[in-house]
Amino acid sequence: MTKICVTSSGPTLDSMVDPRFGRCAYFIIADPETLDFEAVSNEAAMTSGGAGIRAAQTVTSMNIEAVLTGSVGPNAFPALKDAGVRILSGVSGTIRSVIENYNKNMLQELATPGPSNVGRGQGGPGRGLGMGYGYGMGMGRGGGRGGGRGRRRGGWNR
Repeated sequence: MTKICVTSSGPTLDSMVDPRFGRCAYFIIADPETLDFEAVSNEAAMTSGGAGIRAAQTVTSMNIEAVLTGSVGPNAFPALKDAGVRILSGVSGTIRSVIENYNKNMLQELATPGPSNVGRGQGGPGRGLGMGYGYGMGMGRGGGRGGGRGRRRGGWNR
């Protein structure tokens, strides 16, 4: 029986693909022909470091043929390749649709690792540039300090 691993945001075939390998919420281990599957919680997701390697150890211990994900970082990539696991990347949508695309040979094999920390959302809160319109009913320019965190929506603030 062939088994594949799809990185997932949830524990079902209707869950969305998680684009991160090492920090995904779940691994869906599936038989692509029958769609029998098991959802495995990714214990490495909340570690402070080494998540990719720990995730690679978890999935390679399950004798899978391929990993289907958005990106695999530079530490997990060789761990998967050395275990003989194919890495198919750039996938998105539901787990079910990704498996269908796998069965149709529509996925591309990853030749090099992606960047580490994909999708981690690092960065500060930022400060506005003061380009927004005022806060009240008037249409005058703001005082040069902006509205704070991000875009203002509604009214004249577009």
